[in-house]
Amino acid sequence: MIKPITDNRNQKTIPQHVAFIMDGNRRWAREKGFFPLKGHQIGEDRIEPIIDKAIELGIPYLTFWAFSTENWQREKKEVEFLLNMFRQDLAKRVDSFHQKNVKIRVIGNIQMFPQDIQQNVNDWMEKTKNNKLITVNIALSYGGRDEIMRAVEKWRAGLKFNSAKAKQNSKLKKEDLEQYLDTFGQPDPDLIIRTGGEQRLSGFLLWQSEYSELYFTKTLWPDFTPQKFEEALSEFQKRQRRFGK
Repeated sequence: MIKPITDNRNQKTIPQHVAFIMDGNRRWAREKGFFPLKGHQIGEDRIEPIIDKAIELGIPYLTFWAFSTENWQREKKEVEFLLNMFRQDLAKRVDSFHQKNVKIRVIGNIQMFPQDIQQNVNDWMEKTKNNKLITVNIALSYGGRDEIMRAVEKWRAGLKFNSAKAKQNSKLKKEDLEQYLDTFGQPDPDLIIRTGGEQRLSGFLLWQSEYSELYFTKTLWPDFTPQKFEEALSEFQKRQRRFGK
């Protein structure tokens, strides 16, 4: 079990895992008079400074929701734009993350992507697998219900593969399912931050968010700075977490 981490500057417990719903890219672009898709590029630029701040504070896990299963339903032009960002811009980011000793994990239904992006994803994770400073999950083609369904299917496939195990473990248990979740081996998020003003999770990390603290801000993601991040962490430190007790 991972021990709580403290920020030496104020001796208050800081979260082990912070997850982000990065909302508001297109609205930000429209407000600034830019082409809407420009907001996605600017939004991507905001990820690395947040990672740097987390490293400074000693937060060991971050998750960024970059593309949902529902995003496939957007206009073809926007989807292609995002796919090309993953092919080009995000690949360059991973090189920078690797130099900073960042371990990259990609979570989500990766099989929905074109083959070249699937290969890129595998290359990113292989390249950074031994990095230990911080683990950053990038959620691509991710949906909470989809993750749970995929986990159940993996469990069922495991039973079919091992008939002896199937006889002994025909009933699905909580700990069995958790082994097949995308974030297996990681702590559940202590804090989930959603930018853009909406106050809902939209299916993000449904299983893992059972006791997550939620922080909603009207700040659009391209305006979410490391200072805004620290404000969210300060609010988190004021809360009392009872975990149902």
